[in-house]
Amino acid sequence: LQTVRALLNNNSTVTVLRSGLHAVFNEQSLDVTKNLFRDKFRNPKKRQKNIQFRCLKNLISSLTSSTDIRDLLSCFSSDLQTFVIKPSRSKEAFKKQASDFMLKWNLLLSTVGKILTINRTDSFG
Repeated sequence: LQTVRALLNNNSTVTVLRSGLHAVFNEQSLDVTKNLFRDKFRNPKKRQKNIQFRCLKNLISSLTSSTDIRDLLSCFSSDLQTFVIKPSRSKEAFKKQASDFMLKWNLLLSTVGKILTINRTDSFG
């Protein structure tokens, strides 16, 4: 946590990180991951937009206005409340929704980390 705070307190590091993260979304490298998130058995018109990508984009946007770890966690917590907790109608639905979110969230962050490692090493400070 101290390492994260030290990085977030350095404006130039945050700017480079944010730039790297924006570039990741503009590259085709995430296309494979995006395809894994699509539920092919649902009607495309009713398909919920991918909440993991929305949460990550919201987190990146939050880096523009604040680098306080508490603000970033609050943003993420708010997204979890909106996209995972509130939509769940029962305990079982919540477990399924939360499990699905965590699995896909970890996959997304792993993919983003790999892309940053390979293509944008400067994003790590």
